[in-house]
Amino acid sequence: MNKNDFSKRNGGKMKFISWNIDSINAAVEHKSVRGVMTWEVLQQIALEKPDVLAIQETKLKATGLTKKQETALDELFPNYYRYLRMSTGRSGYSGTMMLTRHEPISVTMPEIGAPGEMDIEGRIITLEFENNYVSTVYTPNSGSGLARLEDRQAWDDAYRAYVQTLDATKPVIFSGDFNVAHQEIDLKNPKSNHKKAGFTNEEREHFSQLLDAGFTDIFRYLHPDQAGVYTWWAQISKTSKINNSGWRIDYYLTSNRLADQVSELSVIDTGARQDHAPIKLEMTDGFRL
Repeated sequence: MNKNDFSKRNGGKMKFISWNIDSINAAVEHKSVRGVMTWEVLQQIALEKPDVLAIQETKLKATGLTKKQETALDELFPNYYRYLRMSTGRSGYSGTMMLTRHEPISVTMPEIGAPGEMDIEGRIITLEFENNYVSTVYTPNSGSGLARLEDRQAWDDAYRAYVQTLDATKPVIFSGDFNVAHQEIDLKNPKSNHKKAGFTNEEREHFSQLLDAGFTDIFRYLHPDQAGVYTWWAQISKTSKINNSGWRIDYYLTSNRLADQVSELSVIDTGARQDHAPIKLEMTDGFRL
């Protein structure tokens, strides 16, 4: 298949989707009510036919996909190149995956010098194409009682340095669960959540430093004052989705010089399913990887 054929079928625009799925196995097995909803969202994504799909928190074992999981993904996403990174520390934890219609020049699973076991938790995959890098990240959570906040800040510093090295060579499109709501507009209840994991001063400041290093939060670039748009609703609260008591913690970021080549960033509707929703980035006509 010519690498441009697929984007032509998408009306000439390239499309990217990113989602924290919270377990590939739960989706493929879809035995629970929530598993069924997760599977339906994955089917919905397949119908979108993205040029590149980034998935976080796959929770795969260190051995990778089972035969059943492999078959299910092959059927949903035929003719895609697929790249996996599993946690080699705690099996069945964290993990990322990227699927792409376009064969990359290279694929890297970098270690960035993060503290503890963060570098072996399968958190980053980067695809290199002719004109750009496309990368995904599952940022470590600061944890209960902020037990991991210090390590999280070290991660943020190391990760920022990593994407800067990419950006020095080619523009970067990167997405994922960044585990931080940047501004008060990015969550429903900023006052009651201040200083909790995902909305500490330290995490927000580090996200600001990432943007200041030459990158653009695409949703906020396109919709600077739009409130009430979130990507995550806590499962622990039965009414979080009903009341739209959410957080925007999943992002597409690009090198600043790519921002004006983006046409839209939207959140895919997941109905009653709580937890993360996928986000979709659409580029302008003429953009090519």
